[in-house]
Amino acid sequence: MTSPARALQRLASDPMKTTIRSVHVSLADALAKGPPPTGNLAVPIFSHGSLVVELYTPVLHDPQKPHTRDEVYFVTRGKGFFFEGEQRHSVAAGSFLFVPAGQTHRFEDFSSDFVVWVAFYGPEGGESGA
Repeated sequence: MTSPARALQRLASDPMKTTIRSVHVSLADALAKGPPPTGNLAVPIFSHGSLVVELYTPVLHDPQKPHTRDEVYFVTRGKGFFFEGEQRHSVAAGSFLFVPAGQTHRFEDFSSDFVVWVAFYGPEGGESGA
């Protein structure tokens, strides 16, 4: 397996000839990347094509606003609630969530160790329904 940094270096050097076979990022490695860059709520971890993967570790409250692309969350650590605009759902490590582009959502009443992987994908405005 190739590290994300090495894979992206290879793509940048010759995007026409290089393909990513696989990438592995442990939770520990992602957490070690530090706080999010200025203007971002999550730490960028990997991108490929339309896919962008980030690690989100909200502190005290979740200030998210609706996003312009579809997204999925994988709760990795901790527990709390997910508000999807109308209802609250209990979430814990192992939970999967899908949020279509433009939908109000946020995490609420989450534990201090709460961590989620978030993946954005597809076109602005989200993918059309199947």
